[in-house]
Amino acid sequence: MISAPYTLRPDLPDELADLRLLALDLRWSWSHVADELWRRIDATLWRRTRNPWLILQTVSRRRLHHLAGDNDFQQLLEQLKQDQQQALKSASWFSRKYADRDFSPVAYFCMEYGLSEALPLYSGGLGVLAGDHLKTCSDLGVPLVAVGLLYQQGYFRQGINAEGEQSAFYPFNDPTQMPVSPVRDRDGEWLHISLPLPGRELRLRCWQVQVGRVKLYLLDTNDPLNPPADRGISSELYGGGTELRLQQELVLGTGGWRMLQALGYQVDVCHMNEGHAAFAAIERLCGFMQQQQVDFDTALSATRAGNLFTSHTPVEAGFDRFSNQMVVRHLQPWIKAMGISASRLLALGHSQPEADHEAFNMAWLAINTSGAVNGVSRLHGRVSRKLFQPLFPRWPQYEVPVGHVTNGIHVPSWDSEDSDRFWTETCSKDRWRNQEIESLHVSIDEVSDADLWEMRSRNRQHFIEWLRQRQSYRLAFQHDMQNVLDANVLTLGFARRFATYKRPNLLLHDKQRLAHLLRHKDQPIQLVIAGKAHPQDKAGQAMIREWVKFIRDYDACRHIVFLVDYDLLTAGHLVAGVDLWLNTPRRPWEACGTSGMKILVNGGLNFSERDGWWAEAWQEDLGWALGDGREHGDEPSWDAIEAEQMYNILEQQIIPTFYSRNQQGIPSAWVSKIRASMSALTPRFSANRMLRQYLEEQYLPLAEAARQRRANKARISRELCHWQQQLVKHWDDIHFANVKLERQGQQIQVEAQLYLDELDPQMVQLELYADPLDPLSVPERHILQQTDKLAGALNGYSYQLKIPAERSPGDYSLRVVPCHPNARIPLEARQILWWHND
Repeated sequence: MISAPYTLRPDLPDELADLRLLALDLRWSWSHVADELWRRIDATLWRRTRNPWLILQTVSRRRLHHLAGDNDFQQLLEQLKQDQQQALKSASWFSRKYADRDFSPVAYFCMEYGLSEALPLYSGGLGVLAGDHLKTCSDLGVPLVAVGLLYQQGYFRQGINAEGEQSAFYPFNDPTQMPVSPVRDRDGEWLHISLPLPGRELRLRCWQVQVGRVKLYLLDTNDPLNPPADRGISSELYGGGTELRLQQELVLGTGGWRMLQALGYQVDVCHMNEGHAAFAAIERLCGFMQQQQVDFDTALSATRAGNLFTSHTPVEAGFDRFSNQMVVRHLQPWIKAMGISASRLLALGHSQPEADHEAFNMAWLAINTSGAVNGVSRLHGRVSRKLFQPLFPRWPQYEVPVGHVTNGIHVPSWDSEDSDRFWTETCSKDRWRNQEIESLHVSIDEVSDADLWEMRSRNRQHFIEWLRQRQSYRLAFQHDMQNVLDANVLTLGFARRFATYKRPNLLLHDKQRLAHLLRHKDQPIQLVIAGKAHPQDKAGQAMIREWVKFIRDYDACRHIVFLVDYDLLTAGHLVAGVDLWLNTPRRPWEACGTSGMKILVNGGLNFSERDGWWAEAWQEDLGWALGDGREHGDEPSWDAIEAEQMYNILEQQIIPTFYSRNQQGIPSAWVSKIRASMSALTPRFSANRMLRQYLEEQYLPLAEAARQRRANKARISRELCHWQQQLVKHWDDIHFANVKLERQGQQIQVEAQLYLDELDPQMVQLELYADPLDPLSVPERHILQQTDKLAGALNGYSYQLKIPAERSPGDYSLRVVPCHPNARIPLEARQILWWHND
């Protein structure tokens, strides 16, 4: 396949032809080396849009011809073209470390991508994380191809009037003004994918985005040959009703997988980033059945081994659900093609095969079709094990098969120009691409306090200058914009979706106390706030009104700025400019949160609830923590307690630390925290670490498992299916007899007899189990050894075990669990039989 731009400027001088390639490669969204090029073409457009493709399409013919004759510009263009070619062709971290590995590109599916404001296909943290994932794959050279949707409108844009009322606007995403290209076949024809919907065929257009070494393919339904209603399926991110959401997810999952097949990709690993993408597993399974001529269960066993499901949802209500009738109506072509009953397909979206009263749950579908599942922080992994417990009845929550890979940020995308210069001088230009990031702390530790404080102060100053120049955020009652904020005052920032569980108004609990902090004569603070409430979330919109009312009633216009229409451009300035990032969710409802990570690289500090990533990152020398590390639900009384704690920490610790200066005017204790935070946390919570963890713990093992399971006409998959069928057939007839579990001196002696009906004893495992003594550790498990076959018994065996008596015998239970060298237990076999020592 080849691609060509959607529209070309026929008047682009030949001398500037390379601008097309540079503008269509989103590497400019994180590589600062090209900034000067686009700034020289049109400084105003570059400052306001950061969209080279738009600049190239908009600039006048006269300006283009002037640049074509500008030798300095030509030299800069040639230098950047060579830099781009070198970045794409040079050896990468992956190619050096895994030169001997046969590794096909990972197929990465996500509903949204936050790569750049030039491509507004995101709503919040999920999309930004996905965008950072792609950029890091490009930097490290990890083979990956991404799939998403090209929305005609994307997520809503925000307006706020003088009374604090939020308005929602939906500007059109014009593909001619975005850095996207139609995907064309070898004959130059635009590639289209056909997808069945009830009573008609849906025609999908295919687009391509170049993200350095990585390709992002996008689908949209706005094809003139589709009926008007179907053209609107890809109109709005997370918009419309339930049926439209189902259709969007079918386009993403099944349409996306068909597109990759049409493009010739051979995929071992499919990474489903959230349950929205889970229909990709159905299309993969169906295709495998047809290609390999195997039955449904064998195909499920073969394909799930290469599927990874990452959940970002911290609450059970956050999972997408659809009525069973709607699912069957839309997936009837797949049901027919696979030759299965509707109930068999629906069971993949239920917690148990017999739970046909449940709605079809996309998270359940993802788990039931995956070979691995993970949350996005250590705490979220634990929360997810609780959420997914219904799929694994009688299994301890500790053993629900959900791991975690804590999110990270693509650091080059989030450091300011001043911070980037600081990191380059301190740790080298290629710090996030070619070196082991664990060594970065050595360079940071050698930087002087003066240099660190200079970098932090410049970031704050440049941020406030940007705020004063920005007009779109001005509220009707804010007139004197040139005097808003003070470049020498402690600047706090918080930006998030305005939802009740995120408690964006916790700081307003005692308005008089907040007003006093803002106006303190010697040690004042100032706030920069941003965030949207969903158009249907009335409670969230009310919290925006409360902030606007506070700013007006307390005459706080010079001390507080509410940034309207929070987007990636705004976020980049905000996380670079503020000294302290405030985050106040109700624990444990923040799955991870990455905004606070973006502060680190710019010398900012965190003051956050011990939730998400901060629950595992916080130490006293790295920032400040809110709460007691426990869960209190939505109790108003606990909100009041934490609000009081927040004021106290601000007044007694944070503010004095910032304003306590030495003879050189440097806040030594504050800078010490900056150094410790940048040194310890920036590498640890970078997407560099995150991606390497995904690669080593998930992608590589899953790819190997997928290849093994489809080898030799799916021999291992067939064996696993037979093993699973035998377990189902005979499990209920397994039983214990003559169990002894007692302490003998310094040992615990265990003896048991087990009757297995017609099961081969190699198909199961008898274990001694105890819950962990520490909730953060793992359970205690010991395998009993089979000794003798019981005389006169049908498939009965005796088992024995001795272990050191470090705990009471009453802590232990016996259990029988499935056992197979190639199976993931309990993900693929959830039977369990207990004998408790009562």
